Amino acid sequence: MPNPWDLGSARLLEHCGFEALATTSAGYAWSLGKLDQHVTRDELVAHVAELASATSLPLNVDSERCYPDDPGGVAATIELLAGAGAAGCSIEDYDPATDSIDDIGAAAERVAIAAEAARRLPEPLVLTARAENHIRGVDDLDDTIVRLSAYRDAGAEVVYAPGLIELGQISAVVSAVGIPVNVLALPGAPSLRELASAGVRRVSTGSLLAGAAYGALLAGARELQTEGTSAYAEVGVAREALRDAFG
Repeated sequence: MPNPWDLGSARLLEHCGFEALATTSAGYAWSLGKLDQHVTRDELVAHVAELASATSLPLNVDSERCYPDDPGGVAATIELLAGAGAAGCSIEDYDPATDSIDDIGAAAERVAIAAEAARRLPEPLVLTARAENHIRGVDDLDDTIVRLSAYRDAGAEVVYAPGLIELGQISAVVSAVGIPVNVLALPGAPSLRELASAGVRRVSTGSLLAGAAYGALLAGARELQTEGTSAYAEVGVAREALRDAFG
């Protein structure tokens, strides 16, 4: 389940034959000239509506903390995302305001609110609950498993601990939680085949595809500035691929 960041990347990924897509909070923020965690709820909902209208694939939304401090809080965010065309969304336990992981009780309570709101919809959203430990400097697998289990019990249908790359740790999470687990396809992570053999049900790319695209842009720009050459353009998207995806 790769993560496009704009309409063009969404259509290209659909044309590649993937069966579902997901937004990326960081990738979308960069497309607005912002840092991650600085996109407003209104901006996110508009982005979801654009992507949902541009592709026929189910769309999962990286909705960060589900904006608990905005009007209507988490429940209103779930309703707005569903109205924009989302098929699922995620809620995480990292608080950028304090740069810390939320108390497990408070985080599980927000998951419960999100799950109830998702179930009330005419077409319920698939709710993914995220434990952010391993991408926020907290290397504590036991705490991650406790958190994911609490989020499962609060109503999450999928759980996700981005940052895990050791197959043994991933297998331990899969065995412990007993519901579908999402894994982030980081460099050095097991292959998709290995993850499948460990019982992983879903794999996403987060901001990695957007980061690679922006990295290629910067590398080309620096080549122009320093060398005055355009060798960067030897590797690029095929015009035929663009015609097939956008035509």
